[in-house]
Amino acid sequence: MSQSSRLEPVVNRAFCKGCGICIEFCPANILEFDEQRKCRVTEPEKCINCYQCELRCPDFAIELVEKGEKK
Repeated sequence: MSQSSRLEPVVNRAFCKGCGICIEFCPANILEFDEQRKCRVTEPEKCINCYQCELRCPDFAIELVEKGEKK
């Protein structure tokens, strides 16, 4: 995969209920809770594009998008 087509996880904080499923399933360990117990991405550049966070989130609060394409 070329560097220009790399994806990064983006969290929709309004949808995140803080269940932590995405954090548990992330093999790159780049997700954590913030002060309001919402998921946040700590190191998007280390994302391996496995889609586990997006696939496991029951509230569709996280998705992988092209770098720089924040929603």
